[in-house]
Amino acid sequence: MSWQRPNHAVWREVAERWLLATCSVRSRAQVLLCVAVMALGCSLAVQAQMRYALIGQSAPDFALHAAVGGNARLSEHRGEVVVLSFWSSRCTPCRTQLAALNRSLATYHSAGLAMFGIGVDDDPAQAREFARSASVSFALLLDPAKGVSRSYQVDNLPMTVLIDRNGTVRDVLRDYSAESEQLYLQQLRALLNE
Repeated sequence: MSWQRPNHAVWREVAERWLLATCSVRSRAQVLLCVAVMALGCSLAVQAQMRYALIGQSAPDFALHAAVGGNARLSEHRGEVVVLSFWSSRCTPCRTQLAALNRSLATYHSAGLAMFGIGVDDDPAQAREFARSASVSFALLLDPAKGVSRSYQVDNLPMTVLIDRNGTVRDVLRDYSAESEQLYLQQLRALLNE
C-alpha cells in the first residue's frame, strides 16, 4: 500500500472491518453521517477552488498569429463583447463547440460580438490543418508556446471565456454540452444587452 495513492478497494475493506469491529449500529450510523458531511465539505471546497480567478479582472491582452490570415490583438476589440474559445485538434468536443460558436457569431455579430478560437496544440502544422477543416468564420489563432493559455489559466478543453465591452472577464465555461451551450447563450445575450 502507498500513502500517496491508496488502493481505494483495500482502504474501503480496512475501513469496513474497523467499523464492524469497533462500533455499534448506532455509532456506525454516526460515523457514516460524519464521513458523508466531511465528503460534502470537501466537495464544496473543491468547487470553491474551481472559481475562475480572472472573473471581474481585466482580460490579459495578447497578439497571436491566425492559422489562416493575419494577426489578432485582443485590445483592438475594446467596445465589443469578445468570446475566446481555447481548443486543441485532439479535442473532439472542441470541434462541436467551435461550430456552435460560429452559429452564435452569425446571429450576434451585428450586435457587437467578436470571437477568437485559440489553439493550444504543440504542433502548429496539426493546428493549422484542424483550423482549415473547422469551417468557421472567426479567426482561429495559434498559441503553441501556451503563453496566452497560461495567462487565461486554461485548465480544461474546450474552455470559453466571455469578455465584456470594457475588457473585463465576466464568465467562463470549462466544458461543452447542450446545457453549457444554453448557459453560454444566456450569458452572451446578457453581455450584449449591457
